[in-house]
Amino acid sequence: MTGKIYLVGAGPGAPDLLTLRASRLLQQADAVLYDALVHPEVVALARQAKKIPVGKRCGRHSADQQFINKLLVETARQYPVVVRLKGGDPMLFGRAHEELEALTAVGIFWEVVPGITAASAASAELGVSLTRRGMARSVAFLTHRVKAGAPPSEWLAAAQGADTVAFYMAGGTGPQVAAALLQAGKSPDTPVVWVESASLPEQRRHATTLGRFSREPPESPQGPALLLVGEVYRECLAAEAGNSSGDRTDTVADGQTAEKQSGQKRSPTICPSASPPAKAGP
Repeated sequence: MTGKIYLVGAGPGAPDLLTLRASRLLQQADAVLYDALVHPEVVALARQAKKIPVGKRCGRHSADQQFINKLLVETARQYPVVVRLKGGDPMLFGRAHEELEALTAVGIFWEVVPGITAASAASAELGVSLTRRGMARSVAFLTHRVKAGAPPSEWLAAAQGADTVAFYMAGGTGPQVAAALLQAGKSPDTPVVWVESASLPEQRRHATTLGRFSREPPESPQGPALLLVGEVYRECLAAEAGNSSGDRTDTVADGQTAEKQSGQKRSPTICPSASPPAKAGP
């Protein structure tokens, strides 16, 4: 018996952003191999399945990709319906192609189920489109990280050529990315938004400029982090300034806004504030 593998996107974090197809497949699954960033409530949907954690967390100890490929093949030979559950969208920085190649090489059938990527979730919560007529006609989804022994990446040139850029896996290295952009000629006044744990209650975000971000980086994030760069985020700087003067509503410790606690509605706003990351150093 050889089963079928479904590479399923679990979305950016919030369980209710899972697609209907993904939910249905998890309920039908006999085995689920899931990444560390997948929300426990999503994994719990696979009630009848054998659940196999396979790590994959940027900057932390993770299962080796070759080991995961081998495990996928072995699992497909034991169970008829196998879900490989990945954070975000499997086809964007998810190493999906490596796993699909391994499955294809041994004749195992597969299907990919897309998920919502973190940049889309962050943009939705900010209320700021990645594109904007007359201002931003191009978007780049990038990572500056390069595997040891891999050819050099042209990420910097790609970032310079796009109107809006979403840097994935920017946790801990965001200031280095900012410094590289500045050295390549990007204006220090360019707006940036740092988003950690997009779509989740513990989300943190901070709007600033590229120059200030390179000098005053946030503390190392505990969740997955995005660095959003581009002129479309200019109004987020004004929103952040308003929040600093007490005109805006911060997210409180349990992830609920003061508006929700009081039961009073506030006016719709672009770039609603959330607790900004603490800055490192004096």
